[in-house]
Amino acid sequence: MSQETRSGAQNVNPAASLLGKVAVTGFVGGIFWSIIGIFSYYFNFAEVGPKTFILRSWLKTEWTDGWLGEIVSIFICGFLSIAMAFIYYILLKKWYSMWGGVLFGIVCWIFIFIMFHPVYPSIPPVQEMKLETIISTLSIFVIYGVFIGYSIAYDYYDAHIKEMQLTQKKQNNKKSQG
Repeated sequence: MSQETRSGAQNVNPAASLLGKVAVTGFVGGIFWSIIGIFSYYFNFAEVGPKTFILRSWLKTEWTDGWLGEIVSIFICGFLSIAMAFIYYILLKKWYSMWGGVLFGIVCWIFIFIMFHPVYPSIPPVQEMKLETIISTLSIFVIYGVFIGYSIAYDYYDAHIKEMQLTQKKQNNKKSQG
């Protein structure tokens, strides 16, 4: 039995493995950076937090103001971030640079705070926000974008290199057998 068959590593479809990593990266990024957003809200670096977007714009119930609202918001951000990670994967996966993530984060911020503002009535317009809120939220979105961008680009290039090595190994085996 060959080493490749015993390890089982060569039997995994690299594309499926990469898509799984994209989903996990998106979920973890959404969870982590929404928690950072909550801290920035509680320490008054920002006037808005994740629950302001996710829950308070549509629900005006008592539980959305408490810790349960924060927890639900965190998990919803995680699931929404999976979609955002796949958007990054489709559009920018080959951009192996910090600037792809920075651009992605800025575009996400612009969409949420400016273009989708009517969807979030509990968020003040950008013109009425304090400068601290704009800087804090934009910084969180940029760092989120860099996290998503670097993680996906790294995984993409890692899978690409492994695929090239496997192809080269197969070609070398054919040459040695032939």
